[in-house]
Formats: sequence, structure tokens, C-alpha cells
Amino acid sequence: MLKKSMEELNRINEDAYKKSEKTPIIVVLDNIRSLNNIGSFFRTADAFRLEAIFLCGITAVPPHREIRKTALGATNTVKWKYFKKTKESIVFLKNENFTTIAIEQTHNSTKLQEKAISFNNKTGYALVFGNEVEGVSEEVISICDQTLEIPQSGTKHSLNVSICGGIILWEFYKSWTFS
Repeated sequence: MLKKSMEELNRINEDAYKKSEKTPIIVVLDNIRSLNNIGSFFRTADAFRLEAIFLCGITAVPPHREIRKTALGATNTVKWKYFKKTKESIVFLKNENFTTIAIEQTHNSTKLQEKAISFNNKTGYALVFGNEVEGVSEEVISICDQTLEIPQSGTKHSLNVSICGGIILWEFYKSWTFS
């Protein structure tokens, strides 16, 4: 087996990306402290052509050298907006008719494999990912439409937030692209 060449990957340029149809998903980062995690979310958002990323609270914003290191240019293609409070972003998204889902382990969260993902009834999904230590804040969970979790069976019951983002976003992207 041979790796594909850059030409075979059919990569589009930044202008074509900006004009292309987007997957109706907005990622909301609730007080993410690691610049590398923020950069990883930008790169994943670019890969799946997500609509935007909302950076909230202490989450750093581009341009920043450490974000750029992992984003590999995705901060130039993915739209983003900053909110001082995550709650403000959720209220904004609800007013725009997005279904808001906190990615968190709660008493009534839906397991990822049980989630029916459908893009037919609303504008799209806003997926909220929380701080590396505290997770999604209780205040934000309380105003989201749903909570969703990735089942785990190890001793930590915790994934790095950008890894969690990749898993969740792939599932939603699959439902948008291949259904």
C-alpha cells in the first residue's frame, strides 16, 4: 500500500473552503485552558467543515502561536466567535434554533451509541465541550437541551477533551454526510 499524494487528497484552497457548504454544527468550548486542545478543535472543525467554533470564558482566541501549532492553519478557515460567558453563547444559539447538547456525564445523559442524530428538524447542533478538569459547567448543562456522553469502561472515565471532540464530531459528521 502507498500513501496518497497531496494531489490525490483533493484538498481545496482556503477561498473554496470558505465558500463551501458547511456541516450545521457549532462547537462551543466552555473554558478550555489548553491552547493545544483549542488548536485541535480548529483542525477537526476544518476537517469536517463545521459551521463555526464559539470560544467562551478563559478559552484563548486566535491568533496565538500555541493554537496555530496544532491548528495547522485551520484558524484561517474556520469561523469563530468569542463570548465572555458560555451561557451567553447557548442563549444566542437557542435563539438561532440550534439544538444545544452538552457533552458531559450526567444522570440523564444519552449514551453516544443510543443517540439518534437527525438534521431534519432544526438549524443544526451546538455541541458544548468543557474544561479539562471541571467539564461543562452546571450552569451551562442546566440550559442545554440535552446531554450526551461517550461510554467508557476504564479506571479514569475521562478522555482528553480534544479526543472526545473528535469522536463526537465524527459521529455527527457521518450522520450529516453519509445519511
